[in-house]
Amino acid sequence: MTTDIATHVSELVAPLIEARGGELYDVVLGGATLQVLVGGGVDLDTLADITREVSRALDEDDPMPDRYTLEVSTPGLERTLRTPAHFAGAVGEKVKVKTVPGHEVRRVDGTLIAADDAGFVVDTGSEERHLAYGDVERVKTVFEWGAAPKPVSPSKTRPERPSERKVKKS
Repeated sequence: MTTDIATHVSELVAPLIEARGGELYDVVLGGATLQVLVGGGVDLDTLADITREVSRALDEDDPMPDRYTLEVSTPGLERTLRTPAHFAGAVGEKVKVKTVPGHEVRRVDGTLIAADDAGFVVDTGSEERHLAYGDVERVKTVFEWGAAPKPVSPSKTRPERPSERKVKKS
C-alpha cells in the first residue's frame, strides 16, 4: 500500500514540479511523513512555490488515509540512490554502498562509474565492483568538502634551519 501511495503522489505532483522548472527526484513515505524530493537545481523561492502547490494538490486529492507531515525539499548533497535513474544521474560521484545480509561483501565505497537497468559499477580504487540492484540494501552519495591537499614537491620544502643541521664532530 505504501508503494501505491508513493506512486499515486508521484503521478500527482510531478507535473506541478515540472511546470516550475524542477524535476521530481523521489517520493518517500516513512511513517507519518511524506517526503517529496525536488531536483533540477530549483532555488528557494521556486521550492517554496512548489511546496504550496504540492500541499494544495494533496489537500484536494487526499491520498493519505491518516494524518501526515509533508516535507518538500531537495535531495541534498548526500542523497539516497534508489532507482536506475538516480544511479545514472550520479555516475562520477563518490558513493557508499551497503549490501544485503549474506552478500559476499557487506560494504563498498568508491566512485560510481556506470549504471544501467540491471545494476551498477563502483570503482573502489583497487577493483571495479559490479552490483545488481537486488543485492543492495542502501546506497548514498558522499560529498567531499574541498579539494585534496596538494603533494609537496621536494624542491618546495622549507630550507633547513642552522639549528636543525647535524654537525659531525671529528
